[in-house]
This record gives sequence, structure tokens and C-alpha cells, in this order.
Amino acid sequence: MHTVPWLHVVPESGAVPVELLLPATGKTYVARLDGREMRDTDAVFQQFYDGLRLPDYFGWNWNALHDCLRDLNWLSADHHVLIIEAADEMLPGDISEQRTFFKGLLRAGRRWSYTQKPEGIELGRLVVVMSCAAASVAPLKEQLRSYLKETPSS
Repeated sequence: MHTVPWLHVVPESGAVPVELLLPATGKTYVARLDGREMRDTDAVFQQFYDGLRLPDYFGWNWNALHDCLRDLNWLSADHHVLIIEAADEMLPGDISEQRTFFKGLLRAGRRWSYTQKPEGIELGRLVVVMSCAAASVAPLKEQLRSYLKETPSS
């Protein structure tokens, strides 16, 4: 996805160049989540709780998830890579919940996004990779672009 350099939507068998995911130095935490397991909101929260080792004070609601994604300080890492496999299969048939999830993820990505420095672009502290069926790549990218336009920067 070219709109934001920290978000990549790829087909299941696709790849993202390692230099777009990992910094040259520092500790990186990688969480791998499965969209097939995220059939409803509780399952989404459980995948994130387990995958990102969310703190015990996590409130098991959208606001709490979005707050945690914008914080990430409980993980002792300099950079974070979030991989969501089968992203096109999460929250099936619930466009409202998908929208809430994606908009929160986009806000978090902006929070941790790449920064321009005199010596070049520095990797963001959060990189998101969403893999999905090849036929779903273009529609998912378009859906994310439309949400990105609606999502405030803060």
C-alpha cells in the first residue's frame, strides 16, 4: 500500500522486503495474528491480547485496544511488526466492526509512523503487514485507503 509506508497489504504467498520491516539496529517485537481466528470482537481482542502480550489492565473493548496499540510501552522493543494473516477473513460480515478496527489500527500506525530526517527516512516503530487471498488485496487496500482519509492524524 503506497499511501502509508508502514502498512503493507500482500497476497498470502507475497513478501515484503526485510528493509521495510526491520531497522538496522535495536530490538524488534514481531506479533503474528490470524484473521481466521478473529470471527467476532472478543476473538479479535483475544488474538491481540495473546499476540502483543497486552497488559493485564487491558479493558477488552475497542477503545482499550486502540489505546494499547498507540502505547506499546509494555513491550521491551524499539520497533514492532504486526503481521495479520488472512486479514480479509477477520470479522466476516460485520462491516461496522471492521471499520472500527481498521480505523484504530490506522491511527496507531500514524502514531508510530516513519519520520523524515536529514539523513533519510527512519523506520517507524510499528509496521503492519496484512496478508490475504490474492483476489482480496485490491479491495482491502481500497477499503484501508478510504478509512485513512476519514482517520484523524492524532
